[in-house]
Amino acid sequence: QVHLVESGGGSVQAGRSLRISCAASGYSYTSMCLGWFRQAPGKEREGVAFIYTGGDSTYYADSVKGRFTISQDIAKNTVFLEMNRLKPEDTAMYYCAADLRSYCGFAIQTTDFSYWGQGTQVTVSS
Repeated sequence: QVHLVESGGGSVQAGRSLRISCAASGYSYTSMCLGWFRQAPGKEREGVAFIYTGGDSTYYADSVKGRFTISQDIAKNTVFLEMNRLKPEDTAMYYCAADLRSYCGFAIQTTDFSYWGQGTQVTVSS
């Protein structure tokens, strides 16, 4: 069982930055794919960025590539999403999710992620 707790969301103006965190517990931290997803009202949940905790491989959606950075602090079992140059269309509930496969990224379907956090709201105003 993997327990995920997100934090750090909030409201910012367009062009500003925000960092959200996801603390993982309950499983060997260095053997999972951790991902950030987001869901805006009326839209499907979409993958934003992923990191394989055992090897540091990272994956990004085209819509955030070059603006968002996913990273981890292994000592704290925590994954971060640094979001720069935020846009109003980045407004969404952001969720952290975990999968225990030995690979990571967009090859894993959203519905295949077994463990989810409660979400943290990010609102970007123009």
